Amino acid sequence: MATAPLTLPSPAAVTKILVVGGSYAGLSATVNLLDLGNHLRPRMVYPSYKHTIDAPRTPVEITLVDERDGFFHLIGTPLAFASNDYARQSWIRYADIPALQVPNVRFVQGSVTSLDCAAKKASILNQTTKETSLEDYDFLIAASGLRRPYPVVPQSLSRKQFLMEAEEHIHGVSNAPLGVVVVGGGAVGIEMAAELKVVQPDVKVTLVHSRDQLLSSEALSDECKDKALELLKEANVEVLLGKRVKDTKTEVKDGVKKVEIELSDGSSIVANEIMWAISNPTPSSQYLPASAIDEEGYVHITPSLHLTEDTGVPNHKSHWVAGDVCRWSGMKRAGRAMHMGYYAAVNIHQTILSRIIPDHEPFQHELDPIPAMIGLAVGTSAVASGPDGTTFGPDVMQAYFRDDLGLAICWEYMKLSEDKWKDRLAAGL
Repeated sequence: MATAPLTLPSPAAVTKILVVGGSYAGLSATVNLLDLGNHLRPRMVYPSYKHTIDAPRTPVEITLVDERDGFFHLIGTPLAFASNDYARQSWIRYADIPALQVPNVRFVQGSVTSLDCAAKKASILNQTTKETSLEDYDFLIAASGLRRPYPVVPQSLSRKQFLMEAEEHIHGVSNAPLGVVVVGGGAVGIEMAAELKVVQPDVKVTLVHSRDQLLSSEALSDECKDKALELLKEANVEVLLGKRVKDTKTEVKDGVKKVEIELSDGSSIVANEIMWAISNPTPSSQYLPASAIDEEGYVHITPSLHLTEDTGVPNHKSHWVAGDVCRWSGMKRAGRAMHMGYYAAVNIHQTILSRIIPDHEPFQHELDPIPAMIGLAVGTSAVASGPDGTTFGPDVMQAYFRDDLGLAICWEYMKLSEDKWKDRLAAGL
């Protein structure tokens, strides 16, 4: 028996999709929905027919909502706060992303404040006009991610503001004769310390971590954690383990800042700048119904990535979740988020087809449990670790990050430079 189709607009009508969040998961979902909806894969195999048939075109209108005015490459934050040249590359305004410059994609810089899931309406606060409007949707994809503090991620909401924020930070850490102290030996702290040392080799960089092993909160192998320490030392970063920062005193004299840092063993360090790489991320899920989120703010999802039925949310199969905001196994990574965005797009497209193709049983991608894995850039080298073991070296750096901390890899994977939909839309195909 084919599953009962959801109530959707007539097959000739456009399906409205609201994407909340324009980072890795949200962009991945958007470009894949455009791909599928605009009939770029004209012949597909449908399980219910057991053979290949022509797929009908499923036009979509996508509204993308994000507080920022562009896509910021979060993986590159450590380098963006060390190099002005890289900072200019790492933030791309949505208006400058070729793949999004089509009539059926609209961007709103703002935030979703609440949802009426029964009526499928979202309240959106526009950051520019400061006005709230209601947006109708047929499907919603929550890809709003996590909130993290500075300098783990920039706090600016526009590219112009970010470049000023980055320039001020870079000026401080570049002019530091007493050195820079990075607090926190997780992935962000390791990469911050290493990237700063690569870009500013004459600056003394010290990393302080309260535990006896780096990456102490991650379910990674000892080999991976030990190799990260080894590579960090090879990058000429001084590492202090098993020492917690108890207190800091900042003094500014003749325009020069000096920070005295007291450690838990009674010793102290003096530096010009201290960078806190300790973050307690908070899911950006406040606009979703309370029954859909757990006590930490993460969203309950099925393996198919829509809200679970036991949340009691009306139209739960019309509300999808992808990326860091959802409760799912595996470390928070860009690759995981883009993978989820792709799955959400395919599953929504299949749900639309179930209305158009008689007796079509919609195929649904389902997430498997994701094991702990990491790719960690440490200076000019990198370490990668997962269920199959740990590898490291400059070749790993090239494979996982190239020379721009993975910006080109992510850009190419999502095909953001392509405007392949324009000709088809213009021709009405």
